[in-house]
Amino acid sequence: MTHVVIVNQQEQYAVWPRRAETPSGWLATDWTGDERVCLERVAEGWTDLRPASVRAAVAEDAARPAVQLLTAGPVQLREVLPSEAEQLREGGTAGLEWLGGAPGDGTRVAAKMLTRAADAGLLQPGWGMYLLVRSEDAVAVGGMGFHGSPDGGQVEIGFDLVEEARGHGYATVALSELACWALAQDGVERVIATTDPENTASQRVMERASFTRMPDADGLFVYQLTH
Repeated sequence: MTHVVIVNQQEQYAVWPRRAETPSGWLATDWTGDERVCLERVAEGWTDLRPASVRAAVAEDAARPAVQLLTAGPVQLREVLPSEAEQLREGGTAGLEWLGGAPGDGTRVAAKMLTRAADAGLLQPGWGMYLLVRSEDAVAVGGMGFHGSPDGGQVEIGFDLVEEARGHGYATVALSELACWALAQDGVERVIATTDPENTASQRVMERASFTRMPDADGLFVYQLTH
């Protein structure tokens, strides 16, 4: 028995001289013999050559529930899972790089709403929250989503961009795309959005996305998009 098969923490194998010191980070297995025998054992038992961390990441991604992905020019809208919303509401990144380093306050509030709806069994696929991710570099720039599933032919939408992302048209194209998606669903006749009277930036976004100003409600400006 001149050689032994050794293994590291990533479950990768190597054939090592038996009398040589085992390298740091590796452990000896009970597979021993001459070099040829050890190589045969490795070939038989190590059929997936990817490191264990890579195999785990691929398996996790395969098990991930299907989410909706919409493309709106320079940004993509990716539906947020409840587990990701739990991270976002605490200021986490949900595994993404964020422009400015972290999601904005509005995104965290929306994430909290999503987790509450999910806990209550009220969350319906498609009618939750979406992250706005730049197509060019996969950097998150904000959040957008619905305040619940449609009710009486109407659904309300809201959005929030990090300060560094404002002024580039991201919110306008994303709002137009998500609102049009909503209107294409059965039973949805209008999409509503509201804003404070002082929030002129949001008002311009809704106007550019073809929303129409409606009568004010509870001190808020109300905008509407229909078929």
